Amino acid sequence: MYKILIVEDDTIIAKAMKKHVETWGYEAEYVTDFKDVLSKFVSFQPQLVLLDISLPFYNGFYWCSEIRKVSKVPIIFISSASDNMNIVMAMNMGGDDFIAKPFDLSVLMAKIQAMLRRTYDFAGQSTLIEHKGAILDTSDATLTYNGEKIDLTKNDNRILQILMENKGKIVSRDSIMTKLWETDDYIDDNTLTVNMTRIRKKLESIGLTDFILTRKGIGYIIE
Repeated sequence: MYKILIVEDDTIIAKAMKKHVETWGYEAEYVTDFKDVLSKFVSFQPQLVLLDISLPFYNGFYWCSEIRKVSKVPIIFISSASDNMNIVMAMNMGGDDFIAKPFDLSVLMAKIQAMLRRTYDFAGQSTLIEHKGAILDTSDATLTYNGEKIDLTKNDNRILQILMENKGKIVSRDSIMTKLWETDDYIDDNTLTVNMTRIRKKLESIGLTDFILTRKGIGYIIE
């Protein structure tokens, strides 16, 4: 089931869009905290975003650029500000389509279905995991923090995924090595230490100091 995130500050319009999208068998949620749209995006992991331009705190152009730092998910702008300048700006910021208000819900649905078809018929979906502003994209092995992105090795990616999926819990060294042994890469205890040192250096290079903590004799934790 595809998931649609609605970023619209008019609650009546947002609820109407949510209800209509759900009647077509899709899952939909709308944003209520407009100070932190990106956290909602990462936690919900939608396959498409409907994004208004005029929003509280930061406008749709800002949130489009923030989403684009971590994801290529299709974004359809929806706005009453439908002059040519806004349409061009929306496309230049990374938007994929533009619908002017007022709009017919059946037209909106046709646009959504066409965009999902074009995007996902021949492409996989990414998986994002977020913690304290750090966003791991396990599909392309990258981690983004404060607008900076680092590339990860296969082992880096898997280790960070294990730790971030278990944030707040100590993950034993044996558990990590067992997970890595499931792949083609053999890794022993000493190699894990080397891997952890390398990951920490990469994280520190973008300002993530003490992101992974060691619990001596037990394992590692991301608090």
